[in-house]
Amino acid sequence: MADTFGIADLAREFGVTTRTIRFYEDRGLIAPKRAGQRRIYGARDRVRLKLIMRGKRLGLSLEDIGQILDLYEVDPTEVAQLRLFVDKLRERKKVLERQRADIAALLKELDGFEERSLALLADKDKRKSRAG
Repeated sequence: MADTFGIADLAREFGVTTRTIRFYEDRGLIAPKRAGQRRIYGARDRVRLKLIMRGKRLGLSLEDIGQILDLYEVDPTEVAQLRLFVDKLRERKKVLERQRADIAALLKELDGFEERSLALLADKDKRKSRAG
């Protein structure tokens, strides 16, 4: 039983809710055994959950994560899995690089609005002090 885990154990270990783990189970990403109503997660489920959490942290979709995980079942050498993972990482990097460029442009625009607004305020303050 040392290589088995309860849902609460995994939730605590990975900092997620039991509902999240059940959601991953519903999506077919993990498949615990059952003992009546109790879910019994094995070492394989734990590793898959760890990979799911890593993929989510990297911003991969659950669909992408599922594809990567499923490739291991077809190719235990992990070559196909690693190739797909690299492709997904490259796609994710492109998205993030576009977002970074968009953020840089937006920050520049905000700086311009801020400068113009401060200049208008200074001008109004000067007029107010001259009038008063």
